[in-house]
Amino acid sequence: MTNRRKVTDKAATVIIYASMGLALVPLIWLLWTVLSRGLPMITSADWWSTSQLGVTVGADAGGAAHAIIGTLVQAAVTSVLTIPVGIFVAIYLVEYAGNSRLGKITTFAVDILSGVPSIVASLFIYSMWVVMFGMNRSGFAVSLALVLLMLPIVVRNTEEMLRVVPMDLREASYALGVPKWKTIAKIVLPTALSGIVTGIMLAVARVMGESAPMLILVATSRIITWDPFGQSQSSLPLLMLDMYKAGNTGAAFDKMWGAALTLVLIIAFINIAARVISAKFSVKK
Repeated sequence: MTNRRKVTDKAATVIIYASMGLALVPLIWLLWTVLSRGLPMITSADWWSTSQLGVTVGADAGGAAHAIIGTLVQAAVTSVLTIPVGIFVAIYLVEYAGNSRLGKITTFAVDILSGVPSIVASLFIYSMWVVMFGMNRSGFAVSLALVLLMLPIVVRNTEEMLRVVPMDLREASYALGVPKWKTIAKIVLPTALSGIVTGIMLAVARVMGESAPMLILVATSRIITWDPFGQSQSSLPLLMLDMYKAGNTGAAFDKMWGAALTLVLIIAFINIAARVISAKFSVKK
């Protein structure tokens, strides 16, 4: 019986490692393709400092500064609008809602919102922001659509991280006469900070790669603009799409892969920074 268990354990171990290796194959292939085809573009200083203004699509010139700035501005506006709301909603659901009707309605709404496709969120913002309110298509409109995509991720992740915090910590704080709001601010949130920050960065990474809102809610641009309320503002996904639609030209495809690698590097940098911040400010055991 012992030998049979050892054989079964070895077989299960081999299967698990083989499955992991099989899953890594497409990931490594993807990363290698993006690196090998995009690295020649991003190693140029012009790629980070210039735009495509006055440059023909097929020309091997210009950079992606306008798209990088547009992506960062839209992601920043989305984060400012989403993160506080998402965290407060999660705190309400975990600490205050209980079995109340409002808590159940809020949970149901978050569940529904988490399954909304990006194209549907974009069309909703277009019908409300542009058609009904008469506002212009802009980077801010893109951010509003991204809020709908990012909010349920932030709420769900923060909710799970808050539930992981042991109830004993809360009860010990209450026993010392600490108010509930201060217990949440000083005990619960710092304890769950590491997981909350990581989840927020994953949500930011997701919305930074969305292309549907850019297609519907903002006009493409070749100039560097920091104004999210302007009618045109580029982004890295939009730049990739523009280069792809340009046709099968070597320079355009090189710019497309360069934009893809730039987006990957930005997301990787954000995730690394988030882990450093969470490790520094989270509660030490």
